[in-house]
Amino acid sequence: MIETDILIIGAGPTGLFAVFEAGLLKLKCHIIDGLPQPGGQLSELYPKKPIFDIPGYPSILAGDLVTNLMEQIKQFQPGFTLNEVAETIDKLEDGTFIVTTNKGTKHHANAVAIAGGLGSFEPRKPLLENIEFYEQNDRGVEYFVKDPEKFRDKKVVISGGGDSALDWSIFLSNVASSVTLVHRRNEFRGALDSVENVQELKASGKIKLITPGEIVSFKGADHIESVNIETNGETINIETDYFIPLFGLTPKLGPIANWGLDIEKNAIKVDNALDYQTNIPGIYAIGDVNSYPGKLKLILCGFHEATLMCQSVYQRMNPGKKYVLKYTTVSGVDGFDGTRKEAEKQIVKAIE
Repeated sequence: MIETDILIIGAGPTGLFAVFEAGLLKLKCHIIDGLPQPGGQLSELYPKKPIFDIPGYPSILAGDLVTNLMEQIKQFQPGFTLNEVAETIDKLEDGTFIVTTNKGTKHHANAVAIAGGLGSFEPRKPLLENIEFYEQNDRGVEYFVKDPEKFRDKKVVISGGGDSALDWSIFLSNVASSVTLVHRRNEFRGALDSVENVQELKASGKIKLITPGEIVSFKGADHIESVNIETNGETINIETDYFIPLFGLTPKLGPIANWGLDIEKNAIKVDNALDYQTNIPGIYAIGDVNSYPGKLKLILCGFHEATLMCQSVYQRMNPGKKYVLKYTTVSGVDGFDGTRKEAEKQIVKAIE
């Protein structure tokens, strides 16, 4: 059983920043996320795309924002349950909660903050016969690159035309024995430097590029041995050990939809007049996953919602105790790891 003060469901920017705000209140956090790494959409969909509306940053890459948020919360030592989906929730008699994931991991928390963005993400799968068979038991179809070493000295075929397909083709070109990138169009929608990098790797023979092309079938009994690709009116066969389709992710509210929450248009209704609490006391929803009058689905709005949510949880855990808000420039920041960040002390010195 994992014990924590606030259990955060969703490791996107709103969920990560909630760890910082909770830490200022001496509240511990643990995060559950269905993806294999923190960052949510920012890490999975557009890590190399710039964001222009984060205060203080005229422009910051989505991946860099995640890196900065992880650095900001490091001293508060959050726990992570990654690559697992929060499946069931049970409210105990004392008002606390037990949340169990699809893999059976149990978490006990005083409060639950759902920061699931647009919901749990599921990979967009190509409509290919028998693909479900090859998804199971390491038979050759992978939708995420969780451990690049798995592809060491293996033949890999990647399909897709966005940042993820480009970035992993580049990365695995130095790991796999061969990398073939297949896209149904000649044009790619990704960062310019990634497109140019793939062009250079193609020219040097480190990446085989097939455009326009589309995977139409597999060959192999117990494991993928090759894929058939339609390109320019003909079908070619490419030997491979792994096929990695990277067509983006589909957001779904997932099992949370069965928790008895008040849901409106695939979003969770909350009380925005006070603390973003749901119709179940002790369960909050912050970020893109919530709904209220005037809602704006912006990262900076999620940061604000996370701040007020943490204040509410503090009062929930410390009824009647008054919290005196102090600016971090005055109070400093004390981490759970013993570190302290504070402004330099002013020097008091007479001028002679």
